[in-house]
Amino acid sequence: MTLQPRPLTLRRIIKTWWPLAASWLMMTLAFPAMNAVIARLADPEINLAAYGSVVHPISLIIESPIIMLLAASTALSKDWASYLKVRRFTHIAAVSLGLLHALVAFTPLYYFVTRQLLGVPEEIIEPARLGLMFMTPWTPAIALRRFEQGAMIRYGHSDAVVVGTVIRLVTYLLALGVGYSLQTVPGAVVGAAAQALSVTAEGTYAVLRVRPVLDEIRAAPAVEPLTWGKFFAFYVPLALTSLMSFLWQPVASAGLSRMPRALESLAVWPVVYSLVTVLRSFGTAYNEVVVALMGEPRAHTSLRRFTTGLALSTSGLHLLLMITPLAYLYFNQLSALSQPLSSVAVQGTWILLPIPALVAMQSWYQGAIMHGSDTRGISESVAIFLATAALVLAVGVALGRGIGLYYGALAYLLASLAQTAWQWLRSRPAMRAARSESR
Repeated sequence: MTLQPRPLTLRRIIKTWWPLAASWLMMTLAFPAMNAVIARLADPEINLAAYGSVVHPISLIIESPIIMLLAASTALSKDWASYLKVRRFTHIAAVSLGLLHALVAFTPLYYFVTRQLLGVPEEIIEPARLGLMFMTPWTPAIALRRFEQGAMIRYGHSDAVVVGTVIRLVTYLLALGVGYSLQTVPGAVVGAAAQALSVTAEGTYAVLRVRPVLDEIRAAPAVEPLTWGKFFAFYVPLALTSLMSFLWQPVASAGLSRMPRALESLAVWPVVYSLVTVLRSFGTAYNEVVVALMGEPRAHTSLRRFTTGLALSTSGLHLLLMITPLAYLYFNQLSALSQPLSSVAVQGTWILLPIPALVAMQSWYQGAIMHGSDTRGISESVAIFLATAALVLAVGVALGRGIGLYYGALAYLLASLAQTAWQWLRSRPAMRAARSESR
């Protein structure tokens, strides 16, 4: 009698997902903590706007080509030769992008980016430049961390991701605490230094922690060689996806800068966006789970059920926050926004209510597309997201009335809806194949 393989269980999904969700949650909690510190230092509006609308978006754009290394390493590090191939790419990308960050931060190119491209208010340009200088180690450290974490996830060591995130969070909070206690360092610099130090600590841990796992990778049976052509065919659409995804933030900054009450919107937007990022973190962590488990017996049915529960529970948590006093407590007390700014923030957060559920669905569709190895559908969906967001922001600029933050929130929501719909359409062939594999 031939034994049937055991179907993928909910327990297995949760076991794989929760360390990643905990890691994402802890990472995203760092942003509200930073906003709370910056809001309590000198010139809070200027420094919140400088970090949230210049330093962080520019750093993300530079980082974007390597942000998908976690998913790529999880999917491609199937044997020792493949691992070495991806590692070589990681090292080249880390050095190249680190030099690009330094070029933007330390040369006159910075003024072209901030004045001509972003058009941000003049009073935030110099505080933001200093912060961007302190962020220089960010991209190389992120590249190494995500590559090694992907390999550890593939070989069943996702718990190491949680430990690394704890190290990052502790380092981050210590740096914020020092900056707050000094009371003399600009808030944008405090935030940037905390980010750079914390990701460097986590990256160092990942490089050390992967060493025992290397023996498992060496022992893995050899698979079809991973050529550079195959690697780039898989990775380039993902890199373009992350680049277009992160273009959203400077596009939003550029749009809000050209609408009424620009400084207030630029100051409030990172506070609202960081809260929504915390709520969507549970869904964001799900992408690698789908990639890792989609090939398991009866995986399609089990993962679909988990997706539904994750989408409902995360947007339900968002709704609970909004219908209770917690939202005002967060914006007034924790984030230290003034009452007028807090009211604007609450209204903007209401607009974004469906976002956590949409992100969970996107991770389900993206994971299925990646499992099918045709990643073009993901980059297409992000192009649709960016085009939709830019169109809504352009309408807001053309109208020239109302608060820019509301247009930013609406642009993000409508763009996410369009992106999710396209991913659903493009994932259908992969879903049909997964259903057949799961039988």
